[in-house]
Amino acid sequence: MDNKQLAMQKHREWEGKIEVITRSPLNTREDLCIAYTPGVAEPCIAIEQDENLSFTLTRRGHLVAVITDGTSVLGLGDIGPVAAMPVMEGKCALFKAFADVDAFPLCVDSQDVDTFVNTVKLISKSFGAINLEDISAPRCFEIERRLIEECEIPVFHDDQHGTAIIAAAALINAAKVTGREIGKLQIVINGAGAAGSSIAKMLHQMGFGEIVMCDRLGIVWDGADWLTEPQKLLARMTNPQKKQGSLADALVGADVFIGVSRPNQVTKEMVTSMAPHPIIFAMANPVPEIMPEQAKESGAAVVGTGRSDYPNQINNVLAFPGIFKGALQVHATRITEEMKMAAARAIAAMVPEQELSCENILPDALNRAVADAVAKAVADEAVRAGLARI
Repeated sequence: MDNKQLAMQKHREWEGKIEVITRSPLNTREDLCIAYTPGVAEPCIAIEQDENLSFTLTRRGHLVAVITDGTSVLGLGDIGPVAAMPVMEGKCALFKAFADVDAFPLCVDSQDVDTFVNTVKLISKSFGAINLEDISAPRCFEIERRLIEECEIPVFHDDQHGTAIIAAAALINAAKVTGREIGKLQIVINGAGAAGSSIAKMLHQMGFGEIVMCDRLGIVWDGADWLTEPQKLLARMTNPQKKQGSLADALVGADVFIGVSRPNQVTKEMVTSMAPHPIIFAMANPVPEIMPEQAKESGAAVVGTGRSDYPNQINNVLAFPGIFKGALQVHATRITEEMKMAAARAIAAMVPEQELSCENILPDALNRAVADAVAKAVADEAVRAGLARI
């Protein structure tokens, strides 16, 4: 039985990967009186007088909503909200397993931005944070921006920021093992959608070096007439030399390639044209922009992918459980760029200096200690920035 058949069999057996359990005892009349009527009136009255008590008198302070419209699902594309449910349940299972955070999947049957935003806003007071998931670009940018403005709890689009955080953590350590100086890197990112845009912004904010973005039509440059509005913002932030041409042109002399695009976009010749011993993060799934064997044969020193069957897996599970755990621990009102950068540095630091190598730049995806380290970094930054309710 292959993995596809086994996955179908297990999903039939499980009938869902999460469930609701009762935390309060319900065995006696007194139990009923305390957990439900008449005793439940007391916390209701307290919350009416101070809404912040909802984070401690209910499960709200430990509960994340994982919300999608099903338009950009895990390599499957626009499959709709109902078909997206297995992925959303899986995400909720990861939250619980890695950070002991309760998460609930919600699939919204609308691709209208106003409807989606209003729906999420109206239910937001039931949760401590919102994890947006698998929403297509460029709609995802406006949806996240508006929800951050209109909700009083953290809103985080993991496809954007989780990927950026892991890529930044990986690049911190890849630069160390290849003897490169952060601040002087020549970086090429292929894919100017949700993930690529967020990676570019984070690497720019962290001062990694000069960034050139590429998309299907080639190098993104300030003045190109085919750019979307989000890409125009990227163009003003990146490619200061206004390079033009193809991905192959962009890669000449580059230190780093980061791919969040499509399979087989990079050839061995392109890798050979890069700076000596380059860093390759080919994250298209399940088939990367270039297979690790080919990249290594062409001189790449460090190769990372999104796959679990190769070293240096660049996996969001290293980021989002701890980020939300940290935000929830201090009842943060939002997740800032500084909190994301703190998370990236915490993840990078989970690989001891003496264990760093070209095959080991990130902690293992199953390392349960990562979430706690990330949570502490995020919570500390929230407190420092005055964004913690406690």
